[in-house]
Amino acid sequence: MENSKSNMGLKVGLGIALVLFLGTGFYTMNLYKSSNQIQKDLTEEKQLVMNDLNAMAKQYDVAISENDVANKNLIDARGRIQGLIDSLKISETNVRSLWRYKKKYQSLQKEMDVLMAQNDSLRVENSYLATSLDSTRVRLEERTMFTDSLLVQNNALAEVVENAAVLNTVGLKGFGVIERTSGKLIPTERASRTDKIRVCFTVAKNGLVQAGDQELYVQVIDPKNNTLGLNDQVHFDGKTLNYSIISKFNYENASLNICEFVASKGKDNFEKGRYIVNVFNEKDLVSSSEFTLK
Repeated sequence: MENSKSNMGLKVGLGIALVLFLGTGFYTMNLYKSSNQIQKDLTEEKQLVMNDLNAMAKQYDVAISENDVANKNLIDARGRIQGLIDSLKISETNVRSLWRYKKKYQSLQKEMDVLMAQNDSLRVENSYLATSLDSTRVRLEERTMFTDSLLVQNNALAEVVENAAVLNTVGLKGFGVIERTSGKLIPTERASRTDKIRVCFTVAKNGLVQAGDQELYVQVIDPKNNTLGLNDQVHFDGKTLNYSIISKFNYENASLNICEFVASKGKDNFEKGRYIVNVFNEKDLVSSSEFTLK
């Protein structure tokens, strides 16, 4: 009798264990499927943002080809979009990252609406001048007056800033320079003659960023994937960034042009090939470009 009760208890225990095991397996499988679905949805959302940015870039390309007078502002805006596209390609696929890029996209969309309206107005005015004015002198005076008006409007447009509260850079360029004993710098594309790498960029105006001392991390990577310059490390939220130099400056809520110099590793000459230049705001990549030394 006791053996029978013991066997019965064992069977009950095994049954409970089997149910728990199957339940755990079912829960784990559902959790795995849910995680995969979330990642798939985020990837699709990222592609949608990329598609929107590419469509916006094509609109600028058409506008630039149609009107030469407004090229300066249109080309600058087109460059900001390309920088955001390049940054999005290498960004992490998570909710926080996509939210930030969507916010920047919305800001660029507002800017484009204003610029396109101005561009349409300019094309209409040009058409009117071409068909309505008979005198070359009158046409020249009208164009001069319109250009002055356009300059005033563009200056007012530059005050409209809708970016997130982080510093961004535009016009990032890197190139080799020969440094004379007099201090004069001569650009060069020859690796054997390059003394230093010069990195220049513009810190974009952003009224949401508090004025004061700021810093950005500049990273120059040579053709052998080495980080030039200091090659020091800094950590942000568990992530490690190797940088060439820290660009420190006083930000006064206005656009600021900055140039930094990066030396080669030790006394070695610069390698021939493609160099990559990145600018980081803490752990976030805000600008990237490349150049070649022959």
